[in-house]
Amino acid sequence: MVFCHCHNYIWCIISPTFILFCLSLHTYHYLSPYSNTVKETIRLVPVINQERTGKRLVSVQEDPCSGRYIYMHDLPARFNHDLVTKCNTLSQWFDFCPYVKNEGFGPRLNELSWYATNQFMLSVIFYNRMKKYECLTTSSFIASAIYAPFFPGLEVGRFLWGGFNSSVKDVAALDFATWLRRKPEWNRMLGKDHFFVAGRITWDFRRLRDANSKAWGNVLLNLPEAKNMTMLTIESSPYGSNDFAIPYPTYFHPSSDREVIEWQQRVRKSPRRKYLFAFGGAPRPNMTGSVRGELISQCKNAISNSCRLLNCLHKDDLCNSPKNVIRTYMKSDFCLQPPGDSYTRKSTFDSILAGCIPVFFHPGSAYIQYLWHFPKNYTKYSVFIPIDGIKNGTVNVRELLSKIPDNEAVALREEVIRLIPRIIYAQNKLETIEDAFDVSVKMVLRRIEEARIRFREGKEESRKKYYFTGKGEDHEWDSYF
Repeated sequence: MVFCHCHNYIWCIISPTFILFCLSLHTYHYLSPYSNTVKETIRLVPVINQERTGKRLVSVQEDPCSGRYIYMHDLPARFNHDLVTKCNTLSQWFDFCPYVKNEGFGPRLNELSWYATNQFMLSVIFYNRMKKYECLTTSSFIASAIYAPFFPGLEVGRFLWGGFNSSVKDVAALDFATWLRRKPEWNRMLGKDHFFVAGRITWDFRRLRDANSKAWGNVLLNLPEAKNMTMLTIESSPYGSNDFAIPYPTYFHPSSDREVIEWQQRVRKSPRRKYLFAFGGAPRPNMTGSVRGELISQCKNAISNSCRLLNCLHKDDLCNSPKNVIRTYMKSDFCLQPPGDSYTRKSTFDSILAGCIPVFFHPGSAYIQYLWHFPKNYTKYSVFIPIDGIKNGTVNVRELLSKIPDNEAVALREEVIRLIPRIIYAQNKLETIEDAFDVSVKMVLRRIEEARIRFREGKEESRKKYYFTGKGEDHEWDSYF
């Protein structure tokens, strides 16, 4: 249907040329708060037809940002800027200030694109990339999504230890929700078109509101406002429907396609890997069900020097050095990734960056997490060893991994190398390669568009989230939780 707005009836009557111009349009563009594409900047360019008819044609030029515009809230400084400038308050145990440098990448490791990046800096990194986003708009009216640059991981990290009560841990989360609720943009879809980036695992924001005041974390994700938004974090919940895991930040933040391709080639052509497998981490003797101690023991006792251990128990330089971690993983065929304090690990992404095939022991470590960044078929890029076999001592990791044929290991590694661009956060938008930021934004826009359609139709949000295809079949991991 073709339609033309006429705000002045008399003017419309005396302007038949304008009416004919409107009726000649092939597309009706109606700007409403629930529009599923962006129409404002589609340019209408009149073109004179040289034929005898003398008809006036209209050429429509596609807007490259159509459906991709994002509006960023101008949050008060207490939600972001102040947390960075007062970086000395972010940790009780060490100086966090070096890690907020270089747009959240941390201290430079060399003159190229390697940085000592802290695993909890995702919200800062994402914010600085969003400021350079090619489809950022100052008009919330035409935006397909709205980004709230809150740094909740940095904020709550100050109070997770030290016996702080709930009023201290919750104050910023409650303030954030109240501030958003009062904005006119919120009323458009009650926040279903909003998203934010947490920077810590989901469990740090899921304390029940009626829980003991000394219980872990704050209540951010249990607030009604947060339940309407999309949250990006480094580890999501298998039970939630609105938090999505995206990669932990690694140490490599390239500025061009060339740097990415050269690194992939270096990893692919690296000399023969010296170790069959490697493990970097510390034991968890006080955690029921942890298999780290057993894996460390198997690594130490592996014959023919087939395992390389980076024991992080003493926090020595070997474990803390990014260069040493990456070099160790580049010398290993497989890298063990057991759960630690939570299901996921930054080490997973360090190993992928080094072309080391990850070995998982629990589906919560990857398979029900990074749905936007990892292949659905987990057998293409990883090895899965059920954790029960390690617990009861019936599985020897070295023996199992040594039985994997060389051609299969090569195929696994090639898939891991192919994943590298999707798990790194570049300094800016690359020429043709999509990095973790690009993939995340694209999927957020897709999710919000689907939510917009449901919102218009009055349908409830789907709760189904964690299903993936493995070996050609849908697999549910409910029995693991």
